[in-house]
Amino acid sequence: MSARPNSSPLTHQVTLTVLMLAAFALAMVVGFGIYATAQADHVSLERQKIFFANGLKDQIAAVVREQESVTVWDDSVINTRAGNQSWIEENLSVWMYSYYGHNRVYILDAANHPVHAMREGKVLDPSVYGEDEPAIRSTIAKLRGMIAQPPKDDASGAPAKMAAEDLVSLAGKPAILSVMPMVPSTDRLTQAPGSEYLHVSVEFINDAVIGRIAEKYLLASAHLLPLSQPAASATIPLVDSRGVILGYIGWDQERPGLTLVRKTAPALIVGLLLAASVLAFLLRRLRRASSALQTSQDEAQYLAFHDTLTGLPNRALFEDRLRRALLTTGHDMGRVALLYIDLDRFKHINDTLGHPAGDELVRQTAARLQHTIREVDTVARLGGDEFALILIDIRDIRAAEDIAERLQQKLQEPFKLMDDQVFVSASIGISLSSGADADADDLLRKADIALYEAKKNGRGRHQVFAGDMDDLLLRKRKVESELRKALNGGTGIKLAYQPVFATNGKAILGAEALIRWGHEVHGALPAAQFIAIAEERGMIGQLGAWVLLEACRFAVRTELPWLAVNVSPLQLRDAGFPEQVASILAETGLAPTRLQLEITESVLLENSDTSRAALAALRQSGVGIVLDDFGTGYSSLGYLRRHAIDKLKIDRSFVRLLDGDGNSAAIVKALIDLAIALDVEVTAEGVETEAQKTLLVAMGCRQLQGFLLSPPLEPAQLLALSGLPSEEDDGPAAARA
Repeated sequence: MSARPNSSPLTHQVTLTVLMLAAFALAMVVGFGIYATAQADHVSLERQKIFFANGLKDQIAAVVREQESVTVWDDSVINTRAGNQSWIEENLSVWMYSYYGHNRVYILDAANHPVHAMREGKVLDPSVYGEDEPAIRSTIAKLRGMIAQPPKDDASGAPAKMAAEDLVSLAGKPAILSVMPMVPSTDRLTQAPGSEYLHVSVEFINDAVIGRIAEKYLLASAHLLPLSQPAASATIPLVDSRGVILGYIGWDQERPGLTLVRKTAPALIVGLLLAASVLAFLLRRLRRASSALQTSQDEAQYLAFHDTLTGLPNRALFEDRLRRALLTTGHDMGRVALLYIDLDRFKHINDTLGHPAGDELVRQTAARLQHTIREVDTVARLGGDEFALILIDIRDIRAAEDIAERLQQKLQEPFKLMDDQVFVSASIGISLSSGADADADDLLRKADIALYEAKKNGRGRHQVFAGDMDDLLLRKRKVESELRKALNGGTGIKLAYQPVFATNGKAILGAEALIRWGHEVHGALPAAQFIAIAEERGMIGQLGAWVLLEACRFAVRTELPWLAVNVSPLQLRDAGFPEQVASILAETGLAPTRLQLEITESVLLENSDTSRAALAALRQSGVGIVLDDFGTGYSSLGYLRRHAIDKLKIDRSFVRLLDGDGNSAAIVKALIDLAIALDVEVTAEGVETEAQKTLLVAMGCRQLQGFLLSPPLEPAQLLALSGLPSEEDDGPAAARA
């Protein structure tokens, strides 16, 4: 609704505040603009100075390079010593002027006496050298000192270049001076050290030379300034080796900041006018603020109870509607069914197609769910790829299952994501209210347990909550409690070791530590069962630390080359895991190179920053990383290269089929070849027959593990089998964690 005109003091205060803020903002913008302009011009000037300084260095280097073309030459040595003036004029003096533009050239004998002089292309009496000699003397002495030193090589191993250069003032003008000895270019001619004739070349720094430098760096109006003219900001001094200023190079300074202001001034003025217009318009809109505020409040309330991505009710609204549905149906014969829905392998879609594709999948899933259920039912998004449905007036559990089956069929239809056709499935957990005393929290808990069972039993299916699921949950909690006791000083947990053999079946290369738990009531519990409980209940860190410590204590008292310990993906998600491993190695004294940590392909698929950093830190410390059960997951060659695995273990499921399955033999051969190509070791596990062993050895596998060679052994049995030194009877080692 429209707002009623209002001229309250609040409006005047707001107007005054807005105007003051606008004036302050304008002052800040103008001040910042002036400062930015000055800074831009200053930075540009410094860059221009660097350009000219580098250009002058390049020009000096060019003079040396041009001079070198005639000084390192057998003919130069021969003709200067013979006093062949016409040859010297044609090749060493006038030619340097006509071809390179060198203004003055002097040839000095071994006693530094002039034997030839050229100025501006004209050969003069050598005595004119005396006019320039005072300015050149120190550079000549410097070169003679270099010649007297033992020969040196440059960075490339070639003989170092003999040249002395400087800036000098000749006839009141700055010039580039370069002095080089004339030396043979071949071994056919030799001359005694110290008897070299010198070639002195001078190029005046005039406007032409400066213009070439300016043209290279696109600078305008560069020219030579005499010492008598004050140096402006856009100048650099010409300084000789003694620090004496000989003149200045000046140019018209480029001012990018000021130029930008001049070019954008009309647009800035127009922008200020537009800003003033907008400000006036906004001030008029103050009277409508109340209606805008009401609208924003309504939107905020909607967002508080709805999912922004799909527009579905969120968890808060869902739980409120569930409680209302239970209250309503408690007085009649109808029942409420609750369905928990979770998309299978949703993370894989995000990882392969990107998060935008994952968001689009969530939106399309929400639309399909809404179109499949009745208008009286509720579908909500609880977060991520999790949805929940409230079905009211359900006769029995069969009716709820029928709806779940229709939902699964609808979700099995292909999705169109980012020009790709994608197929997904969903796991559904179902719980049904039991009567007037049904509790929302209890219904939620049962649906969650049923969903967990559906995913555990194969995904892509639905599961109705059954009473024995509570019993199963209680049994898990009992195992959890007893596992905690065992880790905190109880008994029953121990480690066994299955050795890894060389191809001869006798030499033990290392061993893998396997955890065992002999429960006093239930007997020997499968490791996979209680490890899964430890992962689910947050105990895997404590269990893994116990296993690693016991394994290292055992290994350090033996001569086993290495001992392998299995690591849970959850341990690698802990940023402190590498420090924990380092601490245990330091405590037990076991060398890091004697420890190998076995991981599964799921660690690589997660590709998390924490896991990646943990693996890199462990490998850097010297601990080996082994990829266990290779070939059973989805890891790619890119993952293997990125994580730099040290060893691959071929899963026993492939080895078991080697005896009669040609396809399995081809797969195993390909896995071994892949390991060889990646330059990593490979171990075949589950070797149970001589035929399997023979095939594996023929394929290039050099490490074998399995019941044919040895079952998992007690520590004392392993020591007896390997002939290693006996240990104190106080502890086994590592485990499968």
